[in-house]
Amino acid sequence: MDLSEYNVLAILLAAAAAFGLGAIWYSKQAFGEMWMKETGVTEESAKSMNVPKVMGLAFLLTLLAAAVFSLFLGPKPNFFFALGAGISSGLCWVTAAMGIHYLFEGKSLKLFLINGGYNTAMFTIFGIVLGIWH
Repeated sequence: MDLSEYNVLAILLAAAAAFGLGAIWYSKQAFGEMWMKETGVTEESAKSMNVPKVMGLAFLLTLLAAAVFSLFLGPKPNFFFALGAGISSGLCWVTAAMGIHYLFEGKSLKLFLINGGYNTAMFTIFGIVLGIWH
């Protein structure tokens, strides 16, 4: 495998776009308040979080996911293959696997839909960006 054939800028853009979506998805205007209620995170407990550390590590994990997904797609994926792979990877691999944990942990359907929806959207964005900028 020749890694020089992969578009590093597209991988960074895919990660940044998905990370930006997360900021919108978990905002108070979208699903943030419901997510806080379902997880038990309060305004007070959120203030004690080391935000730079959490955000930095979250971005690195998003970048890792985008990079490995790019390797899965190959260096020059067809747009529709990349889009379909993004949707199905997010929904059928990530969200389905997460759902198994949620069942055994007794987490709510609402939390599953919020987090699973984000993961599906994240991988869909990866597919779109990597499918366009191959």
